[in-house]
Amino acid sequence: MEQESTLDTTVRMRIRSLRKARGWSLDNLAERAGISPSQLSRIETGHRRLSLDQLTAIAAALDKTLDELVESPDDSDVVIRPERDERRGLTTWLLSKDDGPQGLTVGKMRITEQAGDVGPEDFGVHPGRDWFTVLSGTIVLYLGERVIRVEAGQAAAFTTMTPHTLRSDRGPAEILMILDRNGERSHFGT
Repeated sequence: MEQESTLDTTVRMRIRSLRKARGWSLDNLAERAGISPSQLSRIETGHRRLSLDQLTAIAAALDKTLDELVESPDDSDVVIRPERDERRGLTTWLLSKDDGPQGLTVGKMRITEQAGDVGPEDFGVHPGRDWFTVLSGTIVLYLGERVIRVEAGQAAAFTTMTPHTLRSDRGPAEILMILDRNGERSHFGT
């Protein structure tokens, strides 16, 4: 048998794990996929080449897409790396991918730009609502004419049709945000 690629091994392990997680025997999954149990056993153990038609049938039987079975085994789908914007004093982590539940996005933001003089060019406006909770430090929320301090352990929610911006107060601050699609574009530039 020729040496398998890491992706082949990962796909085989996914099939077996998904089957077992459902409490299905080889016979159960093979019947649902329209293949013989011996073929499925050889697929799972690496004694049979992976074919597209069989993978498609197995994926459908497991209620998964083909993409879900063959996605890359590297760490890019697990490790979330920060995006730094030195000019704006921000480091962001986009925690949800491909639109979270109900089109919402979850992100973490580290803000180092200090509160102080803010001008009209610092404020943003977009349709929707923003929500955040302060994980560490203190955030100064400029919301229209209002200046609101939000400390660690506190949260804020507001309409984003009001001009707004966030700054840290006396040192870096970190927040966890939930945003709609318009907020995601505005705050994360996606």
